[in-house]
Amino acid sequence: MPISRALNAGLRRALAENDRVLLMGEDIGPLGGVFRVTEGLQAEFGDRRVLDTPLAESGIVGTAIGLAMAGFRPVCEIQFDGFVFPAFDQITTQLAKITNRHEGAISMPIVIRIPYGGHIGAVEHHQESPEAYFAHTPGLRVVSPSTANDAYWMIQDAIASDDPVIFLEPKSRYWQKGDIDESARAAPLHASRVVRRGTDVTLVGHGAMVTTLLQAAALAEAEGTSCEVIDLRSLSPVDFGPVLDSVRQTGRMVYAQEAPQFASVGSEVAATVMEKAFFSLEAPVLRVSGFDAPFPPAKLEGAFLPDADRVLEAVDRALAY
Repeated sequence: MPISRALNAGLRRALAENDRVLLMGEDIGPLGGVFRVTEGLQAEFGDRRVLDTPLAESGIVGTAIGLAMAGFRPVCEIQFDGFVFPAFDQITTQLAKITNRHEGAISMPIVIRIPYGGHIGAVEHHQESPEAYFAHTPGLRVVSPSTANDAYWMIQDAIASDDPVIFLEPKSRYWQKGDIDESARAAPLHASRVVRRGTDVTLVGHGAMVTTLLQAAALAEAEGTSCEVIDLRSLSPVDFGPVLDSVRQTGRMVYAQEAPQFASVGSEVAATVMEKAFFSLEAPVLRVSGFDAPFPPAKLEGAFLPDADRVLEAVDRALAY
């Protein structure tokens, strides 16, 4: 099924298994959300468990904090990535800090779902990659699935977490189909995963870029280069084990992301690999990213966002050392 339907199925299962779980967001009820991720859930579980809210992101998250204090497990939908910033104060100064402020006596089992990234030809505020803001904030867990199976299981694991989780959904992959195993999790919520084995270069990314990396790896194989591809899955905390193991084998690494390069998730991964696997490297860790500029109008997004060709250019540079 597509990733959007996998998320819907995961949310349905969480609602059915725990009556303290509730969904809240703009137009998530009868409409089913802009991307139809919550379609049919209000009809099945009622408008006291799947709540349409006012257009007020700060109010959505602030209300969720109060509900969590009362024993509920709210799942908030932010309609588009660029709309999360009105709630940024609630997320970073309250949600992320309350458990620490109360020395662990109060948990914050809140999930904030955010469709993020480009490739849909949208206008300003509808295509952003804000993951670094949240990964930088202690007290938040930040994850991003890239497959339907991960979407199905990771949303359930996020809801089960007693810590707040920023759940980033790559909107350009909502319609990408994949098989789902409803009987067993593919990996824990915060585990990185090798999705393609290779020997020459390690390609690492998250969210929508994982598909792009797999495309690049297939093209590289046709030219005689073997690329290993790793899906980071969790951006905070990061499971560096598979990444470091791979780099120690290949000696080269390229990180790809849609977000701007400066002070990004890719920057942190690159720095950690340079620190912990320096003597295994045959070339500097290279990064492929969006540019350090505001997200452009839709007609220019193809030049802004990394594609397989830009990844392959970085692979060639790494191999040239």
